[in-house]
Amino acid sequence: MQNAIKISKPKKSIAIVVAVASAFGFASLAAPAKAASPVTISVVLAAPPLPPAMLAEFTKATGITVKWTQLDWDSLQTKIAAAATANTYFADATDVDWSRVGQLGKLNWFLPMEKYLDTKALATDMPQLSSFSKNGHVVGIPYDASFMVTTVNKALFAKAGITKLPTTIDEYTADLKAIKAKKVVQYPLNIPFAAAEGLSTYWYETTGAFGGHILDASGKPLFTDPTSAGYKAAAWMVNAVKTGLVPPGNINVADSQGQQTLMAKGKVATTFSDYSGNVGSLYDVPASSSVVHQVQYLATPGATGPTSNLGNPDGIGIPAKAKNPEAAAKFISWFTDGKNMADFAGANGTARTWVGYFFPSRLSGIAILNKKGSIIGGDVLAGMLKTSAAVFPQGAPAWYPEFSGAVYTNLHAAAAGSMTVDAAIKAIGAVATKLSSGK
Repeated sequence: MQNAIKISKPKKSIAIVVAVASAFGFASLAAPAKAASPVTISVVLAAPPLPPAMLAEFTKATGITVKWTQLDWDSLQTKIAAAATANTYFADATDVDWSRVGQLGKLNWFLPMEKYLDTKALATDMPQLSSFSKNGHVVGIPYDASFMVTTVNKALFAKAGITKLPTTIDEYTADLKAIKAKKVVQYPLNIPFAAAEGLSTYWYETTGAFGGHILDASGKPLFTDPTSAGYKAAAWMVNAVKTGLVPPGNINVADSQGQQTLMAKGKVATTFSDYSGNVGSLYDVPASSSVVHQVQYLATPGATGPTSNLGNPDGIGIPAKAKNPEAAAKFISWFTDGKNMADFAGANGTARTWVGYFFPSRLSGIAILNKKGSIIGGDVLAGMLKTSAAVFPQGAPAWYPEFSGAVYTNLHAAAAGSMTVDAAIKAIGAVATKLSSGK
């Protein structure tokens, strides 16, 4: 669930043919109306400020000045919760992470976005908008498209004599063993086993690949039976480190660290649950990578064939105690406009490019980038975005942070050998059962 423009949680280029946008009649929103009098709003995100030229255009068109504050992701979540609990003002617009939607929606800490924007009209152009809905309300609007992907170093696979890339999890596992057996690299697979959010996300994606979900509609665990997808995913991951497919040092490696120091350096051949956008923003960048033009996206191998990818997008919403909610809504409308998001991703020069931003949450914005040919791996990623699925189809539960803590703590312990996979799964299941029952 981590995104590259979130300082503490890294993730995420995409494309879709212009014909798709034209067929659905997607268009950028009309320019927001100018405020009757000058207004200043506070926008707080875990990302650097937007390009000054872009913000200046917004102010000129609307009379609304944006005061931008950047905080690291963890501190931002703490401040959002503290202000909401104290019923005090924090910001006019701030982060709504997909994993916090259940909590924010249940506690009514954010205003319903359908009150300010035509969210029904946005839904077709924003495949991941559903991840921000809870109890009939839209808590936030996604401003980037992010989902988990599989990446492979095609040069290393070819060196092992693999001419056809895998489409199933069994084929993928066999290829890993072949790469190791032929000593192409000692440890072919990157799994971040550090006790952190990235490990939870990796398990979610792997569970989806095995054909299942994490929780049912009531929040009860779907992974405790040894025949379940979640159980099989955990066993597969832990077995990979125990059999030498994963570097033993990965027990203390976090997601972004593994991507930067292992995958980008050719020390491993693949990451099963990587971040969309990493090929263009990391692996094909000479300054940060020694595997330029070697890594490609792979449709995530599933139980019987390629499977959907799980989304982990970032959103923006309006806190309940915002001082200027109408002005904040105008900013969010402009901020998530397809043309502007294409500019953020570099469609029209560096002066309009937002540092760390990869691609839009709107298909119409992606179409603009695709027309310019500025997205690496766009054809593959476009299809993945259109079929990306939410980790929790009914929305993330309000108790998600505690649940995720149980996931990564116990899976880390299983990988370290201090408990069995069965014990780890039972412990995670017990937490989910307790939290979902309200006890």
